[in-house]
Amino acid sequence: MQKIWSFLLVVLISVISCTPKLTEIKDVTPKEDVVVNNPVKQEPKSPCTTFSDLPGYDKERAETAFVIYKDFLKSNNLPEALKQWKLAYTLAPGSNGKVKSHFDDGANIYRQLYNNTTDQLLQKSYVDTIMMIYDKRKECFGDEAYVNGLKGFDYFYYFQNYGSEDQTFQLLKSNLDVKGKNADYFVINPFTKLLYDRIVDGKISQQEGKKYADLVLAAIEQGRSTCKGKQCESWEIINEYAPVRLEALEGVDDFYDCAYYSKKYHALYKLYPDSCEVINVAYANMLRGNCPADNVQFKEVKNAKASKCYVAPPALSCAAQGYEDYNNGKYSKAIDSYDKCISQATDSETKAKYLLLIAKIYYRDLKNYPKARKYALDAAKQKSNWGDPYLLIGNLYASSGPLCGTGRGWESQIVTWPAIDMWTKAKNVDPSASREANALINRYIQYMPKKEDIFFRNLKAGGSFFVPCWIQESTTIRTAD
Repeated sequence: MQKIWSFLLVVLISVISCTPKLTEIKDVTPKEDVVVNNPVKQEPKSPCTTFSDLPGYDKERAETAFVIYKDFLKSNNLPEALKQWKLAYTLAPGSNGKVKSHFDDGANIYRQLYNNTTDQLLQKSYVDTIMMIYDKRKECFGDEAYVNGLKGFDYFYYFQNYGSEDQTFQLLKSNLDVKGKNADYFVINPFTKLLYDRIVDGKISQQEGKKYADLVLAAIEQGRSTCKGKQCESWEIINEYAPVRLEALEGVDDFYDCAYYSKKYHALYKLYPDSCEVINVAYANMLRGNCPADNVQFKEVKNAKASKCYVAPPALSCAAQGYEDYNNGKYSKAIDSYDKCISQATDSETKAKYLLLIAKIYYRDLKNYPKARKYALDAAKQKSNWGDPYLLIGNLYASSGPLCGTGRGWESQIVTWPAIDMWTKAKNVDPSASREANALINRYIQYMPKKEDIFFRNLKAGGSFFVPCWIQESTTIRTAD
């Protein structure tokens, strides 16, 4: 036994003597003369917590919540969707370092909560939360211009009472300032509306307005030529609205230059090279843009006018002056001359003729629809049983879709109702206007709202409806189906 214990003691001492001590751990930091393999290149780390930053249990909870909240959204279970979204957003706002859709989903959830309450304090808190979600997106993934565009879009369409128009305009403008013709598609329509208003109201200079009008048109051209999938449909909707809205700035003297007018109206002339109405309009507008005599496109239109559309001017008078001014693109001066003709006229029919002529200039050339309607109504008062003034007013209303809405959707569709009212009145008071009136009615019936559109707004076909915007008319609700 004594020998066995002696042997075990020797073995134990040997094991202890072979165990390394803590003070003997070597410094393995590479020295300058040590060859080290190049490290694997790492992507820049997100400043926000991602799945990979979480311990196992929390990572599993976060990834599960990201999946589950989307399922609840699809089934319209808003309370559970919000609960799971909050968990996912709190644990891993950076998701997997790439996916950003949870920010959009969160904003949509709080937007629905905003719409589902009338409590102003709650609504204010929901708006603030949405803006904080956008700020978090910017913190996690950058692209401040994109985030500013989202904020401006929401303030414009959903939260007008929580931000000034100037603030909204600056947010949208910052997107175009940074991205130029590659601006995000969703900022174009609201920015165009606010830009137009500021130019007309004199809140920004014509020089600045022209700069951004050109940028909007360039962005639309770029977007339509490079878009893919569903985004192309969005660009088509934009193209139906923004250019039409900016076209109305042709009524502002010296806003657009020769390049704008020659591009637009020479193309129109090429489509209808034998139409004197088109040739005269193209010629007058290219003059309005101060196109020089040696401009190739202008010379072509001028020669067509001289060879195909010469009309001897009236005798020297207010009418002759108005004719000359109009054909030289001086629309405001032409109106002054025709106003003088009205004051000099001794019969109602002559007055009616010049009143309607002025109405057409305001409509077609100066894009001032309220004044066009005023002169058309004055013309109708001078000459009873005349359908032309009502045909023109109907056209004014039907053309107001981009002015009163976005070119599509409810606000743009309801303008067809008062338009049809006017065309119906035209043929009722003047049978000779029936053919044109019926053609217009049949054309625009398809653009009226559908049954489901009025149903969701608790409206009924045949009921009365007040159309806002500049129209300000009561009309009858109708559907396209």
